[in-house]
Amino acid sequence: QVQLVESGGGLVPPGGSLRLSCAASGLTFSTYAASWYRQAPGKEREFVASTSSRGLTKNYADSVKGRFTISKDNTKNSVYLQMNSLKPEDTAVYYCKLVRNSDSYWGQGTQVTVSS
Repeated sequence: QVQLVESGGGLVPPGGSLRLSCAASGLTFSTYAASWYRQAPGKEREFVASTSSRGLTKNYADSVKGRFTISKDNTKNSVYLQMNSLKPEDTAVYYCKLVRNSDSYWGQGTQVTVSS
């Protein structure tokens, strides 16, 4: 079956960095576009960043542009989110999502807390 496993979350002070990973199995990873979303307490899940199946096209939410970088490694069946200059408002559970046509899959999420 399809599995998406996120890792790399944690507690980091403002201005710090984290790198999230999402490892996929059970599907042809290279044919799926990948995205990261996040959900803060009491808020709806929101888009953070996306990349095309080959990792050539990338899009970012305005709130993370210039600070976050999404990348996709089809040789490792993994998608990453490098997060720099973290702010308290980046605190949320981060989810990866894979999409191909009408198929979509979500990971279980990883907690990111930005606090001093």
